[in-house]
Amino acid sequence: MKVWQCSVCKYIHKGDKPPEKCPICGVGAKKFVEIDEASIPEKMPKRKGAVTKLKTKIPTPAIKETGLEKIKSLLVKHHAHPVSVHTPNGILPAAVIFFLAAWMFDYDLLAKVAFINMIFVIIALPFVIFTGTLEWKKKYNGALTILFKLKILTASLTAVLCVTSIAWYLVDPKILLSPNAWIFILINVLMLVCAGIAGHIGGKLVFKD
Repeated sequence: MKVWQCSVCKYIHKGDKPPEKCPICGVGAKKFVEIDEASIPEKMPKRKGAVTKLKTKIPTPAIKETGLEKIKSLLVKHHAHPVSVHTPNGILPAAVIFFLAAWMFDYDLLAKVAFINMIFVIIALPFVIFTGTLEWKKKYNGALTILFKLKILTASLTAVLCVTSIAWYLVDPKILLSPNAWIFILINVLMLVCAGIAGHIGGKLVFKD
């Protein structure tokens, strides 16, 4: 039985031929390359022979990176995007819940708390988007399958809706007491849904399930 690896997301497939489409990132069969089963990383300690085989897979010495490119590679290597994305994804649900509670109970203090939370989200988003773009280009070769397009779309919508929510609240701090409050709430709920979808896709790519 042959072993195939997706060149985009590193998904491993065993069979006589590669799958028509990668079940993780969605690229076609042409993106799969046949590999030696002994080169697949194992969680348990490897025998000396296995280590030797893995080393022989390296065709040429890596080109030494300097300056900005070195920093970019380090950000990808040390998982800057998965780490940094926990800030907006952790704060957004709380902010939306506070906005909902402020609207339902006419409690202005909760709206202010939600707004402060949103400020932290908007501060974190530029770095999150930057590291996400880096990871997409370097780790996934800038692949544009439906999965990546959906992730880019939902992440972009999250940022746009977050800016919209903050700007609206700044212009009209009493928005939750107005007839248009439901539109404001809908914007925030949609923002949370988009963030959730983007996070789910990210988890799917990382954990290969």
